[in-house]
Amino acid sequence: MRTAAEVKSLPHVNAGLAASGVLAVLAAVVGYAMRGPSSAAGAVAGVALVAASYTISSVVLAWAASVNPRLLLTVGLGTYVVKFTLIGVVMAAIASTGWAGLPAMGVAIMAAVVAWSGSQIWWVTHLPS
Repeated sequence: MRTAAEVKSLPHVNAGLAASGVLAVLAAVVGYAMRGPSSAAGAVAGVALVAASYTISSVVLAWAASVNPRLLLTVGLGTYVVKFTLIGVVMAAIASTGWAGLPAMGVAIMAAVVAWSGSQIWWVTHLPS
């Protein structure tokens, strides 16, 4: 069980943001080397999208837990519905432009989800007892 101070400070977010920062640099370099500046921008945008998504979820869930733990399910599901609806609309709009960075963005989104999830697993398994 986490203390109220740990929930408010959201220490697990730091691990995810650090992993995302490292991945963004690597993704930009690989994207640029593979297909130029558009792919580099797409890769960085994909990593940033995932980092923002996970951070928003963490903050909203921590807020709900601090107000009333019974709100967690409702607020969490509502947040996911709004978040993924917005992401879908934005991705559809980007896809309709034919932007060259979109494939790199898609790959970076997948890599960032793995990196963020992995960093959270690492954080949880390395907590002091």
